[in-house]
Amino acid sequence: MSWVDSHCHVAYDGVGIAAVERAVAAGVTRVITIGTDVARTRDAIDAVRSGRARGLALWATAGVHPHDAAQGVGGLEELLSEPEVVGVGECGLDYHYDHSPRDTQREAFATQVELARRHRLPLVVHTREAWEDTFAILDEIGVPERTVIHCFTGGPAEARACLDRGAVLSFSGIVTFKNAAGVREAATICPLDRLLVETDAPFLAPVPHRGQPNEPAWVALVGEAVAALRGVAPGVVEDATWTTTEQVFGLG
Repeated sequence: MSWVDSHCHVAYDGVGIAAVERAVAAGVTRVITIGTDVARTRDAIDAVRSGRARGLALWATAGVHPHDAAQGVGGLEELLSEPEVVGVGECGLDYHYDHSPRDTQREAFATQVELARRHRLPLVVHTREAWEDTFAILDEIGVPERTVIHCFTGGPAEARACLDRGAVLSFSGIVTFKNAAGVREAATICPLDRLLVETDAPFLAPVPHRGQPNEPAWVALVGEAVAALRGVAPGVVEDATWTTTEQVFGLG
């Protein structure tokens, strides 16, 4: 077993295939790179193909981020048939920045929930300051059988609401931040077989790298922080998150 970065952005500036190679050298042997609009999804797929040509274990998702919802989701569904694609997203609602109108965000999110259900693919959800509407849309359409709440930013109440809906919680470098008490508590109550770790690179670098461009190699720091909070050895979290990531995304 080894660490898996279940969510990063290899095709973004500051990451790239070289960062994945550094991650492999650090013991991270599986990486999922995330689409955030149609063009960036194509970039993610290209990054997977480039990485696989170098022997790297890479997969992609196809999605439209709430920031980019105003672009629409046209052309997204056809990308779901690409063999490198193992999920829909990231998609959801972001009421912190409101880079796209909220009604447009809700429409794009609902469409992608439906796509995940129709194609029987896992759904990767981004939600920020929008829990009520996120749950309302999931409840109305139906939560896909495999749903990941990426970069979980809620507290215990939100964690339980997600878990009650069958979702898996993915923790990022935020769990290493001392001012994130609610996230840290959520990491302790989440069942180990319903928990993933991620970097969201190049964003949200964990302590002691906070403020730097994040790297997939640092996912181990996230996992070690979760292990410390739960009072278990890092290897326990390493093995569990490997298995859960494999099951959720159907990695072979």
